[in-house]
Amino acid sequence: MFIQTETTPNPATLKFLPGETVLASGTADFPNAGAGEKSPLARRIFAIEGVTGVFLGRDFVTVTKSEDAPWDHLKPSILGAIMEHFQSGAPAIEGEAPANDGHATHDGPDSEIVGQIKELLDTRVRPAVAQDGGDITFHGFDRGIVYLHMQGACAGCPSSTLTLKMGIENLLRHYIPEVIEVRPVA
Repeated sequence: MFIQTETTPNPATLKFLPGETVLASGTADFPNAGAGEKSPLARRIFAIEGVTGVFLGRDFVTVTKSEDAPWDHLKPSILGAIMEHFQSGAPAIEGEAPANDGHATHDGPDSEIVGQIKELLDTRVRPAVAQDGGDITFHGFDRGIVYLHMQGACAGCPSSTLTLKMGIENLLRHYIPEVIEVRPVA
């Protein structure tokens, strides 16, 4: 098994491409070891000292490290953990995988606007940020303000504010006049 690695815009995060399907659909964000308990793959990676986050995509695994842990020491261990996982035949996530698209649900008077926001995120934004090892999902819409959840390499990325303001906010405001601002949620 040959696993490729790619840098991401976030220096604390690396993207690992095992050359196999990681998740059949959707994404899974494990911002800490406790959240990764339902994932045999995430548990293996969190067992490595210095790993602070794991994000699973369709064909990639994104790993975030602590500030003081050097990639030179972590990378071989992470490659080994990913290889062991795929050789074990265990699923990436135990039990039923979530059947949703990652977006928060929204009912009410703005449901048409929210539908447009989600469509633009799915067709224009999410494919681009997936290439960088992350994901951005809809969290809420209130009085013209769109709240988005940053995951994987996007969470804590130095360029995420620029991506939100100059990229996503401009895109949404262009196509949906009701959008005034875009803000991240923790």
